[in-house]
Amino acid sequence: MSAAAGGDGMRILLTGATGVVGTELSRALRGVSGHVELVRVARRPQYEGDVRWEIGREPPPGELRGHWDVVVHAAASTRWTMTRQEAVESNIGPAEAVLGLLDPGTHLVHVSTAYVGGSDVPPSSKPDEFGRYRNGYEWSKARCEEVVGERHGGPTTIVRPPLILGRGDDGSIARFSGPYTLLQTLVSGLAAAVVGEPGGYAEVAPVDQVAEVILNAALGPPPEGTRIETIAGGSNCMTLQELLDITCRTLNGWREERGIPPVAVPPFISPRRWHRFFLPFAEQHLSPIQLQAVRLLGMFESYTSMADPFEPTHQVADPAALLVRSVLWWADAKPRLASRISEPWGIVG
Repeated sequence: MSAAAGGDGMRILLTGATGVVGTELSRALRGVSGHVELVRVARRPQYEGDVRWEIGREPPPGELRGHWDVVVHAAASTRWTMTRQEAVESNIGPAEAVLGLLDPGTHLVHVSTAYVGGSDVPPSSKPDEFGRYRNGYEWSKARCEEVVGERHGGPTTIVRPPLILGRGDDGSIARFSGPYTLLQTLVSGLAAAVVGEPGGYAEVAPVDQVAEVILNAALGPPPEGTRIETIAGGSNCMTLQELLDITCRTLNGWREERGIPPVAVPPFISPRRWHRFFLPFAEQHLSPIQLQAVRLLGMFESYTSMADPFEPTHQVADPAALLVRSVLWWADAKPRLASRISEPWGIVG
């Protein structure tokens, strides 16, 4: 790590300490020399000294009072299936509650998402609920950035990662969520098709690089005003076709070593055909489990149909190699799931 603590007695508050990013950031902070007092906040504390707080649902505990030099707000629900009300309660309300702990001298490092710009593609569910945003997660993170801008007049760094995969060195990660859903549906056979454009871009980043950007922001000089940090592959970004080919090739190599038949590479369905023909058909003729899988796969659409990669301030060096390591780590961690023999789909009724 290149950062060093900006002075003696720096007090840092970290929310979402037991999440994917929070776990990695805590690990990085343990390796920092200097006088840094880290207070970790979580709904379900893991270690002695962690502070339990249901952010937004109850008042902040007394031990969180006083001046904070830096507050890293990493707590969030990343579920793509949230309703508008759930998104407000899980993400917007907690952001507002955390802002209540800040004073004008506090440097807020707010963890957002690179997808706060929304999409021009027709949304896959409830268009009136989220407007140009694909799901409640994207919509709520965009609204959180607005709330931060409206209510915190002090120094602010907004960190925008894309889909987060495992560590760059070995693919390890604290929890499997988000893009790992695609792996589960591939091996189970529920990924009958992938919604997106084969030539569309799919941005991913390693969790340790995300944590390093946050760490350097927290320990370095605070900005004057608001600073945006975007982590992405940019010119190194994979297309959806490349992402799917690499994922299936890596999975099948792992399975071949164990004498397990390969998973089939699912076909692509363009977003236009998906909304016009396949989704209405699925809602009439598929089982509830199949329909749930179909809707979840449809939510990948905004992440796999980008016409252009993001413009990074911190570039991911080799997304393809990162994907290979992350898939292998997942397979080794979930061998029974990674070994499943997919079942063919059937029509109900």
